[in-house]
Amino acid sequence: MFKRRSAQLTDGPEADAADQADNGEDAAPGAVPRNVTAAKGRPTPKRSEAEKRRRQPYSAPADRKAALAQSRTQGRADRTKRYEAMRRGEDWALPAKDRGPVRALARDVVDSRRRVSEFYMYIVGALVVLLFVPTLRTIVDYVVLGVIVVMLTEAMLLGRQVRKLAAQRFPGERTKGLTVYSALRAMQIRALRTPKPRVKAGAQV
Repeated sequence: MFKRRSAQLTDGPEADAADQADNGEDAAPGAVPRNVTAAKGRPTPKRSEAEKRRRQPYSAPADRKAALAQSRTQGRADRTKRYEAMRRGEDWALPAKDRGPVRALARDVVDSRRRVSEFYMYIVGALVVLLFVPTLRTIVDYVVLGVIVVMLTEAMLLGRQVRKLAAQRFPGERTKGLTVYSALRAMQIRALRTPKPRVKAGAQV
């Protein structure tokens, strides 16, 4: 008897009302039921789609020829960038022999003055032409000897000056090979020196 009445209550209108209350059917219009998550206005993206959007777009070359062309273009751009940085004297782009504050000081000392060594290539070109004149060969020999003596003297004086300044400004830094380094730079035409001169001729270093 009690079981039958319990079944009637379970299946009756009260049970339907309870179900409707649980499902939110008797809530106010526009209200969100308690067991339903409010919509965000857009569907939740899948994890794979979200990761795909975070990745940077990359367009791979269509074939091997295109990939090779792209690699060559990138390599050419990198070499140009490094060469320009080397011409400006940026330490990261310089060869090992040109790096460091002592070598930079040596270049500035060389570039601060005009020397006979700078015109060495012009002198050699003129002497080669004069060698074709038999009557001037003796004179050419003396001129060549004189130019060599002048260049050696300049190299010795220049090396001594650079080492002295380096010891004053950068004590403890390695100065080995500075004389040869300075002399070789002094023999180059000013416009063709790499790195290019940072100081003007006649400037005080």
